[in-house]
Formats: sequence, structure tokens, C-alpha cells
Amino acid sequence: MDRPKGFDLFAGCEERWSRDMTEDDQDVPLNAIRAFVTIAREKSVTRAAQAMGVTQSSVSRHLAVLEDYLGAKLMERRGRNSELTEFGRLFANTVAEPLDTIWYTARRMRRHNRADVNRIVVRTSLATFAYTMLIPNLQKFSNEMGGAVVDVISSLSMPTSSDVFDVLITRDLSIIEPADHWEIYNEQIVCVGASAHVTGKDFSIVRSMPILNITSRPDILPTWLRSMNLTSTDIHSGARYDHHYLALPAVTTGKCLLVAPEIVVSDLVRDGLYKVIPGSQAPSGMQYRAYSIDRSGNPDLSRTFCRWLVRLCRQATAITSVQ
Repeated sequence: MDRPKGFDLFAGCEERWSRDMTEDDQDVPLNAIRAFVTIAREKSVTRAAQAMGVTQSSVSRHLAVLEDYLGAKLMERRGRNSELTEFGRLFANTVAEPLDTIWYTARRMRRHNRADVNRIVVRTSLATFAYTMLIPNLQKFSNEMGGAVVDVISSLSMPTSSDVFDVLITRDLSIIEPADHWEIYNEQIVCVGASAHVTGKDFSIVRSMPILNITSRPDILPTWLRSMNLTSTDIHSGARYDHHYLALPAVTTGKCLLVAPEIVVSDLVRDGLYKVIPGSQAPSGMQYRAYSIDRSGNPDLSRTFCRWLVRLCRQATAITSVQ
């Protein structure tokens, strides 16, 4: 069958167009784009290199490759600092979301091939909560879930999409990536002391015994004092500690009091080492939340963990409520 006139010319053009497009697609520096998006997100070449786990010079090379490919400057010097150009901001805003979508999708697809299918990583900004409540009870969760392993890491820094974790437990950090979330605890604060020193005493003891200060939670003592209609002049200020978990032994062995989240002292109250001062409970206004992130390698186990954590917190606060 004869081909239409001009068919060979059209076919030749189509072949050359297809070849040119294929070659152009192969030239797209995807690794360089990923590096640049990380620079834009971290607002620093140095921090981008740390987030990616590569050298600063490697990130700088990726940036140069991408600028050469695009034929435009993506960053410019402003004194001692570097900032995105207008073109750089436009490019970053355009490609960041689809790049994240690809990354999240790849992570979700990858989970089906994971060898450690019964393992999750839990990240928390609540060091004392992890020390006193979470970690001592993890074996119960593991037993319920057929030997599931829970890795725990603590960090006060804002989480990024490059951080590897399945669940975030926090009171003070925000998370911008897709995630299911649970409200696990509306923080109540109480004043406690060692049972040997405060048993049989009434609320007036808070005026005579030193109350410890916690520098990582400077809000707690002023909040509690306002709730109790007290001022700083009504109490004796005690020693300072960075975190509540450092102060706990001091209260157990010394003649002092501690204002702390009810949930982090619940086990000590249950075991009889601490007593809650009558009438000392007050809301702090803080709320603990657990997030199971969408890109988790084990989303089912992560969501189950968050629901288990809600139950654990309810049980713990029920103990101190009846003291």
C-alpha cells in the first residue's frame, strides 16, 4: 500500500523530535534539583548538606550543575549570606511539591519490601515524658504486637521531610507534612513531694518547703502559681534543673517540692514514692499530640501505637486522680 505523500518527511521529523526530547529528558539533573530544593527549604547550603548527609562541596556542585542546566542564577550573595534569586524562588516553589510527592510515594511503595516490618521509629520532643512514661511501658506494647520493636529518639528541633521517623510525640513542635494525629493528653500540673515528707500535710506546705525550678519549662511554675492564687513571693525558690527527669531524684531524697506534669509523676505516685499535695492540680493549657506520618514505612503499626499511647495516658492520669 502506497504511503501518503509527505509521510516520510513527517516520520523523519517525528523521529528527530522524539530523539531530541529523550536526550533532553535524560539531561535533567534530578539529583541537583533535589539538592536545590533542600537548600531552599533549609535556607543554607551547609544545613542542606547536613540534611542530605553529604558534603557541602557536593551540594555546591549540584547547585552549579542546575544553574548551568537552567541558564539562570538560583542564588546570589547578599553580604556574608546567600539568598535565592527571584527565579530561584519561583523554581523552588514549582518543583518542591511534586518532588515531595514522588518521595512520599516511593517511601510508601518501599514499605512492602521492608525486612523490619514490625518496627517503628518514634521521635519525641518530650524527654521527661519518654523517660518516665513511654519507655518503661514499651515492653507492654511490644508484647501486644507480637514482639514489635520501637526505636525512640529525642529532639527539640523542628522535624523535616528528610528526617527518618514514623511517629512524632510533641507538645511544642509543629509538623507540616501529611499525618494522622491524636490528642493524647491535656496537660495537668500538680505539686508533689516525697511521701516521707508530705504525708498528712495540707496545701499550706507549699509556702514552707522549697519548690524546684525547671529551666526547660519556665512556664510551669508561674502558670501553677496563678492557678493557686499565689505569687513568687509566697514560696521559697529551690534549686534549678534543666529537665524534670533530673529533678525527680532530688524530690525523692530531699526536702523539696516539684511542680510537674501529672503524667510524668504518675508512676512515682502509684508506687508510693510521691504524694500529690491536696488541691494542687491545675491545667497548664498545653496539649500533647501524637502524629503518625503518611510517609511512615509501617503506617498500620504507627497508627496502632498512637491509639495505644492514648489509652496509656488515660490509665496513668486516672491513677493520680484518685490519690
